[in-house]
Amino acid sequence: MASRGLMRLAERRLKPFGASAGQLPVFYLLRDGDAMSQRDLARLARIEQPSMAQTLARMERDGLIRRVPDPKDGRSSLISLTRKALTKTPALREALHAGRAELVEGFSEAEIATLCDLLRRLNRNLDRGVIREIAE
Repeated sequence: MASRGLMRLAERRLKPFGASAGQLPVFYLLRDGDAMSQRDLARLARIEQPSMAQTLARMERDGLIRRVPDPKDGRSSLISLTRKALTKTPALREALHAGRAELVEGFSEAEIATLCDLLRRLNRNLDRGVIREIAE
C-alpha cells in the first residue's frame, strides 16, 4: 500500500512538469549528462527491458531523451537526456522533496533512520531474490 501511495503522490507532483514516476530512474541515471544503452538503463533501474522500452519511447516522443548510435555496437544506441529534460531535473527533484516532511510526520529522527535502514535491507533481500530467480 505504501508503494502504491508513494507512486500516486509522485505522479501528481510530477505531472505539472510533463514527467511521470516511471521516468524517474531515467532522469536519475542520466542526470549528469551521461549516455547509456537501453539495456544498461533497464538493468540499473531494475526493470524489465519491455517496460524500459515503453518508458523511453514516451520520453523520446515528449522530447526528453535523444538516441545516438553506439560507436561500440552498431545495433544499439546510447540514450541521454535532452537539454529540455536536464533543465526540468532540479524542479522534479524539488517537487518530490517538497512533501518529504509530510511523509514522515510524527516520526522521530531515530525512527526515520530505522525506517531507511529497514527499507535498504529489504531492497537488498529483494535484489538477491531476483538474482536467484534469474539464475534458476
